[in-house]
Amino acid sequence: MIEIKNLTKRYGSFAAVNNVSFTVNDGEILGFLGPNGAGKTTTMNIITGYMSATSGDCIVNGFDILAEPERAKKNIGYLPESPPLYGDMTVLEYLGFVADIKGVKKNGRGKAIEEIMETVRITEMEQRLAKNLSKGYRQRLGLAQAMLGNPDVMILDEPTVGLDPKQIIEMREVIKKLSKKHTVILSSHILQEVSAMCDRVLIIHRGRIVASDTTEKLSLKLTQGHKMLVRVRGDLDKITETLGNVSIITEVKPEGSREAGMHDLTVSGDENTDIREAIFNVLAKKELPILMMRSLELTLEEIFLQVTTGEGSYEEE
Repeated sequence: MIEIKNLTKRYGSFAAVNNVSFTVNDGEILGFLGPNGAGKTTTMNIITGYMSATSGDCIVNGFDILAEPERAKKNIGYLPESPPLYGDMTVLEYLGFVADIKGVKKNGRGKAIEEIMETVRITEMEQRLAKNLSKGYRQRLGLAQAMLGNPDVMILDEPTVGLDPKQIIEMREVIKKLSKKHTVILSSHILQEVSAMCDRVLIIHRGRIVASDTTEKLSLKLTQGHKMLVRVRGDLDKITETLGNVSIITEVKPEGSREAGMHDLTVSGDENTDIREAIFNVLAKKELPILMMRSLELTLEEIFLQVTTGEGSYEEE
């Protein structure tokens, strides 16, 4: 649906976006993350056609955003962080105005607007002036204008910023529904929201992609098997002593017992050291059965910090 190839944007000698390539699949919700100044907004501005790239290609639903801008933009609905509303228009007037700009056919336009207002739950505000809407309703109206014309791609920049917890839950539900008919790129600083809504995350740092995969797969790659949660049947002191005698294991921490005779333990080793086989072998020799062993997953916050403060790159295979 979206294909970015070797995208670069330079301001003099400074590269805001440096040779970035990625794809977004049909019906996917992609979380697009990055620290301030990382190149995230610049990349989204290029995808939407707001600015041009220094080099590289941006293809939206088969159309090059630079070579065929009108055809490409017809496939894009964009919700910027601050929705572009006209305060002296009512909700209904504003959506009709946007429909005119987007060239939405008048035949069936009224029904389309009604359905969109119902989807974003703003129907009861249709006669209210945009300037009198709360922050939450302004965000919903911004999302409604992005949906007009039924674009294949939705680009949402901080859609939940400033919303209360109830509004965040409602906006999350709307965005998940969008993925059934649209491809969604979601940018947010609220990493918990990205984890809850997105199929895959892409992290940009200093103009380059430093991570691209599901949260679960990135966590597995970054932990690399050096921190495990194991459940073992047997005497706790014997289990702890057995694991503690393994040279590549640096810490054994009991985490409690859920059933009689079974113990959960967090077992850690040096970074870049896979301790799974060592755990299995030493406990098997002592006839201490392993009932469960799994890698301790990093949160998206931990992944974000690790890839934006280190030098590594963790793209999907």
